[in-house]
Amino acid sequence: MSTGNERSAAGTVAYREVSDSKGRVYRVGETDRDLLGHSRKLMVYLPWVAMMAISVSEYAYGSAEDTLSSAHGWTQSNTFWILSVWVFFQAGSAFPAGWLREKGILNARRATVLGAVLCLVGFVALAHLDNVFLAICGFGVIGGLGSGLVYATCINMVGKWFPERRGARTGFVNGGFAYGSLPFIFIFNYAFDTSDAAEVLDLIGVYVLIVVVVCAWFFKDPPKNWWPSEIDPLNYSGNRKSARSLAKNPPAVKQFTPMEAIRSGMLPLMWVTVVITAGVSIFGISFQVDFAKQVGFGPLVAATSMGLMAVVNGVGRAVVGWLSDLWGRKLTLFFVILVLGLAQFGVIWAGDIHSEWLFLVFAFLSGFGGGAFYPMFAALTPDYFGENYNATNYGLVYSGKLVSGLFGGGLGSMVVDAWGYNGAYALAGGISVVAAVIALLLRQPGRPRAAGIAPNPLPVSREAV
Repeated sequence: MSTGNERSAAGTVAYREVSDSKGRVYRVGETDRDLLGHSRKLMVYLPWVAMMAISVSEYAYGSAEDTLSSAHGWTQSNTFWILSVWVFFQAGSAFPAGWLREKGILNARRATVLGAVLCLVGFVALAHLDNVFLAICGFGVIGGLGSGLVYATCINMVGKWFPERRGARTGFVNGGFAYGSLPFIFIFNYAFDTSDAAEVLDLIGVYVLIVVVVCAWFFKDPPKNWWPSEIDPLNYSGNRKSARSLAKNPPAVKQFTPMEAIRSGMLPLMWVTVVITAGVSIFGISFQVDFAKQVGFGPLVAATSMGLMAVVNGVGRAVVGWLSDLWGRKLTLFFVILVLGLAQFGVIWAGDIHSEWLFLVFAFLSGFGGGAFYPMFAALTPDYFGENYNATNYGLVYSGKLVSGLFGGGLGSMVVDAWGYNGAYALAGGISVVAAVIALLLRQPGRPRAAGIAPNPLPVSREAV
């Protein structure tokens, strides 16, 4: 095992690189404080705050639709398509953002600041543009790109700083993207009307800009192949909890380039699963408030159901991320998607019997399943393909959501018009169950199934550079 030197943010720090018999390289010796000047925990809390700030764009939008329609003279279909285009560009920006970051064109700080500025433009457009096409361009395209830049940067950065226990940390940060919208859900239901719509949206845009830019100022990625100095990557010793997580979720056998990840067959399978599951999740976000009102539940139940969905959606991501460190990612992912599918049938049942409390129960379960699968894919991607190309690889996986946005929102509206809410929810539940079955086919590329939880072989020396 050889050592070398590198100058980091904190000065000259010795490090060494070791590799196993498969060629997987680990860079050890530098602590998080050597590289950052402070604990890497800050690279969890700041991305979490930034994610909470941008969550209003998606998770509170459904509560603002009626007022937006009245203020601008839009139809319900117009407002659904604006959200669908936002989802398309929010998800579609993940891959180019990852590519730009890995090419060194955009670092984490610049990508996030740019995203915050674009989010502001999106809210200003939504506030002041009556023309549907211009609103789609402003909020849907520009605002979606901005949110996507912030989202992708926050998620990828956390995975790089916590390679040994990324499930819990990724889930915690990802959760902010849901429950951060909670105050705005109630604002849009109770203190948002045509008389103050523009002012409220302008203020929200400024809020997002300030919060995200302050967080982004401290963002920084670790060096490639970095591994925390207190954990031995070759035998997983040094920390009991980390060792248990690594046994269930062993590191990728090598650093897969995007093309190698695609050729493995696992990345396309993950993409298909995201398309289906995210579509069901977006459908629930878009239609739950309207369905509650349509079956005769009052505005308090409608708003509470959406607020409950947002809170559980976010908290569930953190809980499931922690759970995946214990159970393993694939088993946890199957469980989450199955819950999401069954919850759709529960919503139908609650509506049919006009039970408000039962409706809230299934809103709880739908929110749990509809958010918890996101951190699973965010953690599975580097688990399967490594950290060095994770921004691009995860961008490819997450891009499945851009297809989901079309059938979850806009096409979902068409299904509701044709089949009614019961038919649409039944279809959503059925395809979610199919996605759960597909998730069982996932496996880590290059690692024999029987040895899937075995520790890495003995190291092979490699000169540090």
